[in-house]
Amino acid sequence: MKEPSSIIGVILGLLAVGVGMMLKGASLTSLVNPAAFLIIIVGTIATLFVSFPMSEVTKFPKLLKIIFSGPPNMISKIEVIEIFSKWSVQVRKEGLLGLENELDKIEDPFLKNGLELVIDSNDSEFTQDVLLEKINAMQERHRKGALIFSQAGTYAPTLGVLGAVVGLIAALGNLSDTEKLGHSIAAAFVATLLGIFTGYVLWHPMCNKLKLISRKEIEIRQVMVEGLLALQVGMNSRQLEQKLSVYLTPAEVEAKRNLANPEVSRG
Repeated sequence: MKEPSSIIGVILGLLAVGVGMMLKGASLTSLVNPAAFLIIIVGTIATLFVSFPMSEVTKFPKLLKIIFSGPPNMISKIEVIEIFSKWSVQVRKEGLLGLENELDKIEDPFLKNGLELVIDSNDSEFTQDVLLEKINAMQERHRKGALIFSQAGTYAPTLGVLGAVVGLIAALGNLSDTEKLGHSIAAAFVATLLGIFTGYVLWHPMCNKLKLISRKEIEIRQVMVEGLLALQVGMNSRQLEQKLSVYLTPAEVEAKRNLANPEVSRG
C-alpha cells in the first residue's frame, strides 16, 4: 500500500471515538443503529447523486482507491530528472530523432505524448502551450474529484442533525415509556455522531488528501514540461539537471545526491 497514512488515520479515528465512548461510560453497542446508518450513509450518497452527474459519481470508487493506494504508476521527480539527463546525452549524440526508440518504453501517457511533440515539432512554444493545457485539464478533473468528497463532508453533518430530529420525534412519541424514551434519545445522538464523524474524519480529510496528491502530480508534470522543452532547445545534461533540480525539496536533493554517490551515503 502506497498511502498507509490513509488507513492509519481511519483506524485512529475509529479508536478515538470508540475508546472515548468507553472512557465516558457509553456502550459501543449503542452505535449499532441501522436507522442512523441509513440516514447518514445512504442520505450522503443520495446527495452526491443529486449534486453531480453520473459520469462524476461513478468515479467515487476509483478516487477511494487513489486515497488508500496512491495514484497508479506515478514516478518521482528524481526519476524524471534521471530520465531526462539520460535523454539529453542521447540527443547530443543522435539528435531528437534518436529518442523515437524510447517512446515504446514510456508508460506515462503525458510524458509519452510530450516526447512525441518534441520529436515531431521544432516549435517549443507550441509544445509548451499543448502540455500546459493538458496540465490545466488534469487539474480541473482532479478538482471535480476532490469536490465530491468536500460536498459529502458538508452534507453528512447536516444529515446527522436530520437524523437527530427524526430520533427526537420518535422520543416524543414515547414520553410515557422511560426505557423507550432513553433509547430513542440515544439513537438520535448516534445519528449526529455518525454525521459529524464521517464528515470531519472521513470525507473532508479525504478531500484534502486528493488535493495533495493532485498537487504532487502537477509538480511532476511541470518537471516533465521543463525537461521536454530543455531537450527541444538542445540543453546539455548538466544544465538540464540543474534546471530541473530547482523543483526538488531539500530532502529530495539529499536523496538524489545519495543515489549518485552511494559510497558517500554509506560512509
